[in-house]
Amino acid sequence: MLLSGDSTKPIYVQIAEGIEDEILKGNILEDEQVLSTNQFAQVYNINPATAGKGINMLTEEGILFKKRGLGMFVAKGALKYLKEKRRRKFFEDYVLKTLEEGHKLDFSSEEIIEMIRGWGGKNE
Repeated sequence: MLLSGDSTKPIYVQIAEGIEDEILKGNILEDEQVLSTNQFAQVYNINPATAGKGINMLTEEGILFKKRGLGMFVAKGALKYLKEKRRRKFFEDYVLKTLEEGHKLDFSSEEIIEMIRGWGGKNE
């Protein structure tokens, strides 16, 4: 996971999204332990409170949970939840915006779909 001081996103959001990405990639599995706030602070040279804020975001969403005396772990169902969450965000951020822009340019939804089909993964 890379954190960027140049990003417009706060560090704690980058931490939360980084953990989410690692779960989505299968690098951290359900019921596996994640780094502690102090470990994050040491590895990324940040304030432990900043790391804690990112971890708390995921705890509030039910992605992580605390095992008393042991640390933070990935919750059961976290992968499924994250996929659904990211799919909704993808739809809102990319699909809807693409359709809105296309319609401004007088493309029908069908024409946009045909453009996508015609692309056919040429960069794959």
